Amino acid sequence: QVQLVESGGGLVQAGGSLRLSCTFSGRTSGSYGMKWFRQAPGKEREFVAAITWSSIRSYADSVKGRFTISKDNAKNTVYLQMNSLKPEDTAVYYCNAGWGTTYAYWGQGTQVTVSS
Repeated sequence: QVQLVESGGGLVQAGGSLRLSCTFSGRTSGSYGMKWFRQAPGKEREFVAAITWSSIRSYADSVKGRFTISKDNAKNTVYLQMNSLKPEDTAVYYCNAGWGTTYAYWGQGTQVTVSS
């Protein structure tokens, strides 16, 4: 059973930075991809960033130039570096992992709150 654990959320002032981590266990072989999503109160969950096994990255327009996704395969960990945070980045952030074409595994989420 694959488990994902996010960490690194917290309260930060606008303009500040946070780095989220997502560490997975239970399956450590094979080519995986990882995505980050977020969900603000009263809103639908939205895509934030993704990284493939071959390190191809993609970002939502709202975070381009401010967020960076990276991974450390040796540590089974994917990171989301978030800079120049804005109040509208406030949300619960979730990581989502997949092997192959199906991204079936989710973490429990970590809260990010950006104060103005």
